[in-house]
Amino acid sequence: MESLIDRVAFLAPGWRDVVEIAIVAVVIYRILLVFVGTRAIRMLLGFFSLVVVYVVSRVLGLTLIEYLLTTLFQFGVIAALIVFQPELRSALASLGQNRIFRAFSRISAREVVEEIVEAVEDLSRGKVGAIIAIEQEIGLGEYLETGTPLQARVSAPLLQNIFTPYSLLHDGATVVRGDEIVAAGVILPLTQFPVTDRTLGTRHRAALGLSEETDALVIVVSEETGIVSVAHRGRLQRGVRPADLQHMVEAGELPGGPGGGAPRPVTARSTAVDR
Repeated sequence: MESLIDRVAFLAPGWRDVVEIAIVAVVIYRILLVFVGTRAIRMLLGFFSLVVVYVVSRVLGLTLIEYLLTTLFQFGVIAALIVFQPELRSALASLGQNRIFRAFSRISAREVVEEIVEAVEDLSRGKVGAIIAIEQEIGLGEYLETGTPLQARVSAPLLQNIFTPYSLLHDGATVVRGDEIVAAGVILPLTQFPVTDRTLGTRHRAALGLSEETDALVIVVSEETGIVSVAHRGRLQRGVRPADLQHMVEAGELPGGPGGGAPRPVTARSTAVDR
């Protein structure tokens, strides 16, 4: 009896085990946040499938399959570094945007918000079309590859210049990470859902598309009307005033949180030319 108790004694975790499990769980959660909503999540699921097959083959004694998978896993680390290079780069970059390190940023979060709101106000008054994606927990590294890299401090004049009509970068989205504009002219995925409001054009559908795949807060200025809209978690709020915009950017979400607010429109495809 004592021998049996000794064999299962390791199942009773100590405080160190609890701490280690908690740390590993947090790390895995943060890694999944980087991958979720990207194409890499499918490759990650494929990798886990191979792990399951390996465990089953070892339990059932399927030596050939076990040998092949063991050989494959020996080179798996190098293959993972190559395949997941964009996501790993994004994860390292987002590490610097962790709440623990944000206090050390060059300008305060409040100043960043004020610069963005000021730029959006001016663009709205001039009816200059714009789309600004503010990165949050989920990295946007996969989308940055489609644009022009920038490493510039967020400022209202720079944002206005980027979206000046006929400039090289005005057609795509500008991505803000922390207190920096990291890319401009970025191509975003369009929403896969039909859009009810026919006044919504490509920029609005791109904002919805990105907000469906990530937790980014996306600000859109209509080129036709100057109306400011904000998309987050697949929802779009139109006619946003400067004071409300400031609160949204500071909170990183629409009023009511992820589950509140107005629902995303879902019928006929947009035909408006609001580029």
